[in-house]
Amino acid sequence: MKKMSIAVASKNPAKISAVEDCLAELAVPCEITAVETDSAVSAQPFSIKETRQGAVNRAVSAIEGGYDFAVGLEGGVYELDGTMYVCNWGALATSTGKLYTAGGAQIPLPEEIAVEVRNGQELGPVMDAYANEAGIRQYKGAIGILTDGLIHRGEMFAHIVKMLIGQYRLGSG
Repeated sequence: MKKMSIAVASKNPAKISAVEDCLAELAVPCEITAVETDSAVSAQPFSIKETRQGAVNRAVSAIEGGYDFAVGLEGGVYELDGTMYVCNWGALATSTGKLYTAGGAQIPLPEEIAVEVRNGQELGPVMDAYANEAGIRQYKGAIGILTDGLIHRGEMFAHIVKMLIGQYRLGSG
């Protein structure tokens, strides 16, 4: 079986490990390359639509590097009934022009965090201050803090990657 060439449209360790771990678990022979891309959305995506678009933009940008497929992953927030939630989306773009998307876990933010994000702060630094840690978005993510360590950011994104790979397999690439 030919080794696939796959791009992860980010240098974020949590996003890279999500793709690596998923493809290893699925025994997909591949070479994975981390490619820095611009989401072309707000630094802090503020809706489901904007978060999904960021993932799509990342995947579409990365596929231009000549890979078999590229995975873009994006985290954001949105409001529902006065409560702010964390959301996350993924997109898989193929060299043949197909695009697959999937969304993942969502969890409400404590109001003290939501207020800071509404006031223009990015979630990552707000979570760093809230948890008195540094670099949360690189590993455990907000989801890791908000689930008391039961789910970390890489695991959250891995579920999305599995949904993307499943769609890719059904769509024959």
